[in-house]
Amino acid sequence: MAGEAATELAAELDLLWLFPKMAAVLHHAGAGTTGAGVPAVPVPTLGDQPFWPRRLAGLGVSPGHMPMSELSADRLADLIARAVTDRSHRVRARAFATRVDAEDGSGAIAQAVERVSADR
Repeated sequence: MAGEAATELAAELDLLWLFPKMAAVLHHAGAGTTGAGVPAVPVPTLGDQPFWPRRLAGLGVSPGHMPMSELSADRLADLIARAVTDRSHRVRARAFATRVDAEDGSGAIAQAVERVSADR
């Protein structure tokens, strides 16, 4: 029952409103949470999620990541502390979010599909 209530609450949260109010975001590293605009502490669990933590660290948005299989309280605490104390992560996270917001990702995908379809 508690799990269902938490899932319903999470579904109703407006993350675009919530994330900018946070010092950092601890998340699963899915594509939808990468442009939060605040420092990230990704803990990838499946699929394409290992790509985004490496990319966020490379962009300076994140101090690093920890795969779920290596999860430890000490390492997680260290990553969170670094994410919130190193101001460069916040500056880079805002710049990255601005770039992501300016992109027309679905438009680019539609154009790519049209090009591929036209070539057949």
